[in-house]
Amino acid sequence: MNLLANFSKLDLECGTDEAGRGCLAGPVTASAVILPSDFANNLLNDSKLLSEKKRLHLKPIIEAEAISFAVDHVFEDEIDKINILNASILAMHKSIEKLKQQPNFIIVDGNRFKPFHSIPYQTIIKGDSKYLSIAAASVLAKTYRDAYMAKIHEEFPMYNWIKNKGYPTKEHRLAIKKYGATKYHRKSFRLLPEQLNLEL
Repeated sequence: MNLLANFSKLDLECGTDEAGRGCLAGPVTASAVILPSDFANNLLNDSKLLSEKKRLHLKPIIEAEAISFAVDHVFEDEIDKINILNASILAMHKSIEKLKQQPNFIIVDGNRFKPFHSIPYQTIIKGDSKYLSIAAASVLAKTYRDAYMAKIHEEFPMYNWIKNKGYPTKEHRLAIKKYGATKYHRKSFRLLPEQLNLEL
């Protein structure tokens, strides 16, 4: 399926998406991308449908060809304070704020968003597999977040974040049970299922 270039038919339409919402550790990371109207790439799709190799191949292409792009993180302490939905929206707002050019319209992956300044927006379920700018934002959010998780993996290798990226895999949960929670874990999340109680 070919992804669509534009929803609003306005110039400077920005796509935004996040990565890491369901993780037990690390930030939620969002990206905002404004692509030129003639941008085309047959490989680009929802980052979840792409291999890590393909995402890393696309990252410099998106960065070179985008009119503007930005990435931002919202970290664990903030996630615990304001909840993951609000943190995801905040990360998107922060990335849009960092764009060199203010967009005329924002398209958002998913079904929840809050107004950003007075810019009109549209939420689009599965938008990352429908629109190029959201797919590009999903690739950047995922690659930047993965790089951050690889960095903090060096500090706490026993959780194997370089592989599981902080998601609630069986291996990750067994490591939490064995070693406890780190400063990077989201304390507001259920780090272990009920049968594996943890002293925080």
